[in-house]
Amino acid sequence: MAMNFIRKLPIPKDVKAEYPLTPELAKIKEERDEEIKKIFRGESDKFILVIGPCSADSEDSVIDYISRLRTIQEKVQDKIFIIPRIYTGKPRTTGDGYKGMLHQPNPTGMPDLLKGIVAIRNLHMLALSETGFSCADEMLYPENYRYLDDVLSYVAIGARSVEDQHHRLTSSGLSIPVGMKNPTSGDISVMMNSITAAQHPHAFIYRGWEVKSEGNPYAHAILRGYVDDRGNSFPNYHYEDLARLADVYAEKQLANPALIVDTNHSNSGKKYLEQIRISKEILHSCRHNNDIKKLVKGLMIESYIEDGCQKIGDNVYGKSITDPCLGWTKTERLIYDLAELL
Repeated sequence: MAMNFIRKLPIPKDVKAEYPLTPELAKIKEERDEEIKKIFRGESDKFILVIGPCSADSEDSVIDYISRLRTIQEKVQDKIFIIPRIYTGKPRTTGDGYKGMLHQPNPTGMPDLLKGIVAIRNLHMLALSETGFSCADEMLYPENYRYLDDVLSYVAIGARSVEDQHHRLTSSGLSIPVGMKNPTSGDISVMMNSITAAQHPHAFIYRGWEVKSEGNPYAHAILRGYVDDRGNSFPNYHYEDLARLADVYAEKQLANPALIVDTNHSNSGKKYLEQIRISKEILHSCRHNNDIKKLVKGLMIESYIEDGCQKIGDNVYGKSITDPCLGWTKTERLIYDLAELL
């Protein structure tokens, strides 16, 4: 058999029992969840920033980064609601390369999924206990969500997963906002079909159980740009793109129409410094079209302590080992600029 079974991993219930969330921390997350939902329901006009490293690679530097975000959050809390990115699984186009902390809690070490499960839970819990931030993660593997469902406040479905049935049905059973990215091809209908599926109830198999979901009214769109058949990146964050999506939402009559714009990936052509200009352009579009303003709930920004990226093993503290990120000095300035523009 080509698949070798290494060991039976503990079920989420057992991992949670060994690494429990305290009632105090659970209350903090519950309060943050409700505030986020108010934004998506249109009951709060705060602007969301899902912001942080492309992938979480080190507990020390990630917590350092998020602690810096906490200081800024206190200063912009009237206008901006920060949801730090702690992305613990990294999708790979070809399957090769670093797959995230879940696979390799030590980026230079061998894969160890058991240690990875513990590492990612501990990291999310540490962020909550030390900074009061419940965070965002990408749901790369739907069945793994249960290891973190009591600590996460936001989930993203990636461009390569958005058409997958299991991702869609699992999203329909989540009680927190789930952002559906447009696929790498840029086909908006795929993203909208995914949102529709996630907002409806379903019966399906999950972790060996027959389950029935209630539907997730907070499933929403993420525009991240697209790639053509020649491998060229194209943006979809411009005024016309946002206005078109507002029209599509109106036709679909979905619950809580909402959009988060990813300022990196194909929208920036992975030119991370462009995120500054793109962020401000999106707010400019919001000021000139009320439908766009109602639709755009926030931005997704890839940011870390140091500008750019590095190779695994270079050991530059707080510098991305995957996609290049905006460094801290520029990030801090950008958040304050956005608060002034809102």
